[in-house]
Formats: sequence, structure tokens, C-alpha cells
Amino acid sequence: MSEQITLSLSEVKSLSESILTQHGFNADHANAITEIIYSNQLADCHSHGLFRLFMCTESIRSGRVSGTAQPIIEDAGPAVIKANAQDGVSLLAMQAAMPKLISKAKHNGIAALAINRCFHFSALWPEVEILSQAGLAGMAMLPSHAWVAPAGGTRGLLGTNPFAFSWPRDGQVPFTFDFATSQFARGEIELYRRAGKPLPEGVAIDQEGQPTTDADAAMQGAMLTFGGHKGSALSLMIELMAGPLIDDLTSKESMAFAEDKPEAPYHGEIILAFDPDLLSGGQRAANQQRAERLFADVIDQGARLPSQRRQAAQQRNLARNAVNIPKSLYDDLITLQSL
Repeated sequence: MSEQITLSLSEVKSLSESILTQHGFNADHANAITEIIYSNQLADCHSHGLFRLFMCTESIRSGRVSGTAQPIIEDAGPAVIKANAQDGVSLLAMQAAMPKLISKAKHNGIAALAINRCFHFSALWPEVEILSQAGLAGMAMLPSHAWVAPAGGTRGLLGTNPFAFSWPRDGQVPFTFDFATSQFARGEIELYRRAGKPLPEGVAIDQEGQPTTDADAAMQGAMLTFGGHKGSALSLMIELMAGPLIDDLTSKESMAFAEDKPEAPYHGEIILAFDPDLLSGGQRAANQQRAERLFADVIDQGARLPSQRRQAAQQRNLARNAVNIPKSLYDDLITLQSL
């Protein structure tokens, strides 16, 4: 096991904000990005925690990501919000548009937020949990870069294309899942590469289209979708929902835009919100009880609900007011801070 170092929760935030502002993000963007990085690090979601600062800083150094862009929020219809991130990281636009999305969903029963012209690097579960904490069910999805081969294919075409869902629970943490439609998130493969560890079988292919467990070969080749043709079909759906549907880029177009530079993907995101009260005809309380029986039946079989492990890590790390990260990662972050 690699040597670990312990950081207090306040140190996680201060380190993130310091690195981001040092490299050109203003306070608004640095705070919005840090909130997501902090949430993931608190939950031991290492691939989307402090590790993501490398992609953020590489992206702004490319000269294409704006660290000062102010998002433009447009009321585009009775149940539609458009947020133009103006070439900034998506998170500030998402934060600015969320109150309007919540309001429209509670008025109409359903509402959609399209975030356009943004760079994106983060996990989606914190975003949909904003909705469930407001009493709404929520979905979010987006493309990335063309790192993933379709089922039966030999080269990258699709993104890792994550999908997230959250369901509100009275007096309890929400039911949430967030997964890439690829076998692994891109950041997970990079963590394996940094640790010098072989990948599991069935995760990636090399440049010749042959299966590989070598992380370097996988980064040069392509990743694979989960579940074969089923994951591939879901990934294609996400390309359409968060690309042509909202007038933004597919993963292949995002890759072409980046000119193969290691920056955050540039594309759009769609977030959908649903009001359990309006959609159930005012029977929310009774139907929440039915949902809880469903969750109880899962646990009664000895299975676990998605995010239980993450939520346990959050509680554990909050209780000790600290997280652990690899010392090698910390050393690299300190070097990044000094650049």
C-alpha cells in the first residue's frame, strides 16, 4: 500500500482554492470547483477529489478555459432553463441555474436545465443531490472525450458518459447513484497508472484493438463500456441527450476541439428534475412509504443500496475531520501549488 498522508477538511478546501486561484480561476470559480472536489474527497471518491486539480489547471493553462467567465442564465420556456457557461468550468453555471430549475420543477412537475459551452471534470452525484435535498428526484448526464469504444468496436468514439440519479428520502440521506457507462471512469485508469497497478480484465483495449490490463496501453487505446451492447446503447443515448438535443458537442467533437490536449472535455450537460408531489397527484407521502419498503427489501436480502459506501465514508471522515490521500499525490499537489 502506498504511503498515506492525513489532511484536515479545512486543509482540503484551502489547498484546492489556493491551487485554483494560483492558476487563474477567480474566487467564484475556485469556490464552486472546490465545493465539488471537497464533496468527493470527503466521500473517498479519490478519482474526482483533489486529483482533479491537475486537469483543472491543465485546462486553464491551455488558454481555452476561462477562469473568470460569468454564466448567462436564460429562462428558455415554462419548464426549461438554459445556462451558457461561456467557456468556463460548468460548476458555477450549474450553481447559478439550480434555484430556477428547482422552482420550475415544483411549479410544473418536471423541468430541464441545459448547460452549454462548458468544460466539465466532476462527478455528477453532488449535482443531483442538490435536487433531492430540495425534495425532487433528479437525473444528470453528459458526454466527455471519445475515449470509449462502442460494443464490438476497436477505437474511441463515445465518452465515459456518466449518468446520475437521486431520489429524496424523508429524514434520511437520498438514494443516489452515479456511474460512467464505461467500465471505469477515466480518472480511475489514471490512478492505476500512477500506482503502477494492472487494470482488471475487460476494462480496456490497446491501439490494436486487443484486450489489455496495462494502464498506459489503455490510455493510448480505448476503454470499454460496461455490459457490452447494453452499456454501449446507454452511452449513445447520453451522447444524443446531452449533445444534439441541447445544441452541444458529442464526445468525438469534444476530442477534436481539444486537439488531443489533456484538458477537461468541452461540451454540454442536461439535468432533469421531477416533483414527486405533482407527478403523484398529491400522494407523495404514501408513495414515499412505498419507496422506503422497496429500499428495505433490498437491504433485507443482504444487498446494499448504491452510495451506501460513499455515505459511510462521508460520515467517517466528518467525524474525524480529516481524509487520507497518497503522499505521492500530496507531493505533486504541493509542486502544482508552487508553479
